[in-house]
Amino acid sequence: MRWLEEAPDAESLVTEHVGLMGVFFNGAFVAAFLGFFFAQAAKMFTHYYSERKWELERLWGSGGMPSSHTSCVMGLTSAVGVLQGTSSSYFAMCVVFSLVVMYDATGVRLHAGKQASVLNMIIMELPPDHPVASNVEQLKDQLGHTPLQVAVGAVVGVVTGYITGILYR
Repeated sequence: MRWLEEAPDAESLVTEHVGLMGVFFNGAFVAAFLGFFFAQAAKMFTHYYSERKWELERLWGSGGMPSSHTSCVMGLTSAVGVLQGTSSSYFAMCVVFSLVVMYDATGVRLHAGKQASVLNMIIMELPPDHPVASNVEQLKDQLGHTPLQVAVGAVVGVVTGYITGILYR
């Protein structure tokens, strides 16, 4: 059992991991990843509930309930709050970053999606021989999120980040 006596303790294993593999020992990164993953997985079920059809594309597509971008950044933010403290500069940066992402999801991207819907309708009304009608694919219109989708994504992220932060503390 000499190998057991010479084995490094758990704390040194975590702190000595550097490079690409080190991210798996980084609680903030894991929380962000899990927040994104849980929200993307939930989209399949919420889409089925609202549309009554399964779409595998919901696993990687943007838009929909809940917001996976919000869940990701809020997972990061809450884990950093648990691990570094809410008075740290890291937490402050994460909060600002999260607010920008959530504003973008409900503002810029939501309106870009609505504009894409209108453009798709206009293109469908063009005569078949029109140069735009024959050369343009349908634009993706599910880009942004409603405030409710962002709020649910935030809850998923905060819960995921808090639990992950506690486990990595």
